[in-house]
Amino acid sequence: MPTTLAVTGWGVLSPLGAGADEFTRAVAERRSGLADVSGMFDEPLPQPKACAITDFDVREHLGRKRTASLDRSTAFAVTASGLALADAGLVVDEDNRDEVGVVLGTTLGSLRATAEFDRETLVNERPYMVEPLLFPNAVMNCAASRCAIWYQLRGANCTIPAGELAAVSVLRYGRTLIGRGHADTLLLGATEEFSAHRAWGDHHTHAGDPSRAPLGEAAVVLVTEDARAARAAGKPIDAEILSAEFGQYEGGGTAFATGLAERIRAALSTAGVTPDQVAVVSTGEGGIARLDEVERAALREVFGSSGPERLRVKEFAGECGGASGMVQIAAVLARHRADSGHDGEVSLVTSVSPDGAVGAVVLRGWSKRESNGGS
Repeated sequence: MPTTLAVTGWGVLSPLGAGADEFTRAVAERRSGLADVSGMFDEPLPQPKACAITDFDVREHLGRKRTASLDRSTAFAVTASGLALADAGLVVDEDNRDEVGVVLGTTLGSLRATAEFDRETLVNERPYMVEPLLFPNAVMNCAASRCAIWYQLRGANCTIPAGELAAVSVLRYGRTLIGRGHADTLLLGATEEFSAHRAWGDHHTHAGDPSRAPLGEAAVVLVTEDARAARAAGKPIDAEILSAEFGQYEGGGTAFATGLAERIRAALSTAGVTPDQVAVVSTGEGGIARLDEVERAALREVFGSSGPERLRVKEFAGECGGASGMVQIAAVLARHRADSGHDGEVSLVTSVSPDGAVGAVVLRGWSKRESNGGS
């Protein structure tokens, strides 16, 4: 039986707010993160608006010392990790730091940092004359490594570049690490930055989808541990991750949707719940018709024509790439934190990627931090 993870705290940095409580208020109000980004960078942008943190200053969150060299994606992750640790009330010291680790999901790390490093190798007189200080931020595991260094976490440290399926992959990997005794506590999350490089890539890739959600950026980090251990210690629990299922399907269309339906059923079965017990589905629908229809068709197959309430996070948070799944999970946690009437409800989070990968996460949440998982 897979280990059930307990979420004992969470942190968010997004255009909707910094910290779980501010993010919760924004989700409750369905506040849009859309902003004018035309002046964010020296480079021109294909669209004047995105769900971006236009006034982000890392020094306001982490101070001046050691922050000048942080790329945007890494700065987001380090900030969200600190917010999560504070929300959980977890003090890292010599007694526990060896058992606290980090697993972060991403698409490519910092696309901007990688592109700038590559450009340096091409425009300099010799490729090896590239500025060496650019290299660390171009490495995909930069964000996870910096989080561990910043908070002095000596446990497992991993980066999972799984794009839209990053949340599912991170939760599955984290569950395995804790279940096999490789860590007591893990910071599980994902980070994605907005940049001119990503904006132009999205523009050329999805030019035929004018209704797609605007690009977004965010970092979300969950503080997790074995649910049985958390309860035994009397720790407040925000949610339990009951299951996380992943699949890869070829052929598109009906086969794609059927594959997602299979993974949803598997996730519900592993969680020990039935479709009628699911109160809300946080979907990855983002205005790309062929992908949105996969989710809709799969949900119809599992739940019928009506089905549970839908939470379409990208409508107000934007397309956050590798952080999208974690933003969807954060929106579910926000729903619980905002209203005790949802205590004990089961939620489903679904993800789909253009390459045929699908995922489903089932969780049960509570609003009151003192509830200890409703027990």
